[in-house]
Amino acid sequence: MSYELSENHSASGLRALREPVRHGAGHPATRPVSRSPMFEDRSYKRTFYSAPQSVTSLVAAFMEPAVTVLTYLGANAWFQEPVVRSDLTLCLLIFALTFPGRNRFKEPLLNAAVDITSSWVVLLSILALCGYATRSFGLFNGDVLLAWAVGTPILQWGAVGIGQRIVQRADARPEARRSAVVVGAGPLGVKVARALAEAEEQGIDFVGFFDDRSDERVHDDAVPQRLGGLKEVAGYVRARGIKEVFITLPLGSQPRIVELLENLQGTTASLYFVPDVFGISIIQGRLQDMNGVPVVGICETPFTGTNELVKRISDIVLAALILVLISPVLAAIAIGVKLTSPGPVIFRQRRNGLDGDEITVYKFRSMTTQDNGPVVQQATKHDARITPFGAFIRRTSLDELPQFVNVLQGRMSIVGPRPHAVAHNEQYRQMIKAYMVRHKVKPGITGWAQVNGLRGETDTVEKMKARVEYDLEYLRNWSLGLDLQIIARTVKLVFFDRNAY
Repeated sequence: MSYELSENHSASGLRALREPVRHGAGHPATRPVSRSPMFEDRSYKRTFYSAPQSVTSLVAAFMEPAVTVLTYLGANAWFQEPVVRSDLTLCLLIFALTFPGRNRFKEPLLNAAVDITSSWVVLLSILALCGYATRSFGLFNGDVLLAWAVGTPILQWGAVGIGQRIVQRADARPEARRSAVVVGAGPLGVKVARALAEAEEQGIDFVGFFDDRSDERVHDDAVPQRLGGLKEVAGYVRARGIKEVFITLPLGSQPRIVELLENLQGTTASLYFVPDVFGISIIQGRLQDMNGVPVVGICETPFTGTNELVKRISDIVLAALILVLISPVLAAIAIGVKLTSPGPVIFRQRRNGLDGDEITVYKFRSMTTQDNGPVVQQATKHDARITPFGAFIRRTSLDELPQFVNVLQGRMSIVGPRPHAVAHNEQYRQMIKAYMVRHKVKPGITGWAQVNGLRGETDTVEKMKARVEYDLEYLRNWSLGLDLQIIARTVKLVFFDRNAY
């Protein structure tokens, strides 16, 4: 999908925003040039409207059945009863009946206690009917069943309390908090602001409103928290590091919305358009629900909730395994760099990482100079700065191997948009619309652009635009299977690609 909008904001501009989320008949998704045929497979399709399941929901799904089963097994151990086939059958049955567990980590503890007790009574009633119908009560120890019936809801309630404390502490961390602004100070904007205020304990800090209208024309509750007009939004978001922007302008403000989105795509903020759907029916798209307010995600990272957990676990496991396997290669390359040219073995360069934050990236030094200032010259073919040994490790991508350490540090991912030098980012963010959107995910050692021929020097703006196009395509279509495919294709390119130097 190209984020570059045409100058005709009233027609083609809005169409460019809508096309990526259309999947109905007669509305095919936008197809960028040179798209791989694999993306014709619908298994890789992903819309911006989907909301990944949260980590707390995943934990809750397994916690309730696990506590129920473990309590039963614990009661058997307490009364020194052996676990026989009938006990295992009961454990399987109660796991099936209680999975997935309900997420109660955001509920008041009293409400959670009532809900747990009522659900448990219903479950016991079902089991009692099954036991009566099958005449299987005699297969179980009565003391075990009584202890299990009394102890399970108590332990479940205790687990919920512990989980709530952990979630509250996690949300209270400064780095976990997300600042948010609302564009549009009408009734819908105030409704969104109230929902954000209610979500404060979930890590969201509402900052204020932006609206072009005078105080007399906006909602009274929004006047004290007005921050400026629409032309000031992008600058404010960039300067203050705002993480989320909620747009509540009416659809009649279409040209202003398109212009606003163009400006905001030069930031790393997540963008949401909040349609006024309280009086109409939604025909297409799935909406995120934020405390009762439907929110359409326009620009969001794919790595939230369980996706973030899966991505991080796969990065740690693969990076650790690869580092163990290649440790002799790392030692040999380090010796080669040290013996063939003066200077340090490892080159540290400032790059922009997740959300545009500056990170330090490691590489084996392949040049006689180490450009890391406000102006960084890209390596070119037959570059005089590249040492003979450096040319070899660059051509085979062996100079990138220390970045697996960056992956373990959490600064990078194995697969993602390649990080560019800070100086290059400052240059291209002014020239390529939506360039900074690629920073919605951690940078990678390899990426979708690199395995599609965009590896090495980007000596023209067109090449960089093509690389950004592939990076955005990766964000839209991410899956663990896609990551593994990119890794496999990268291994092949290490031996056959000649575009890197």
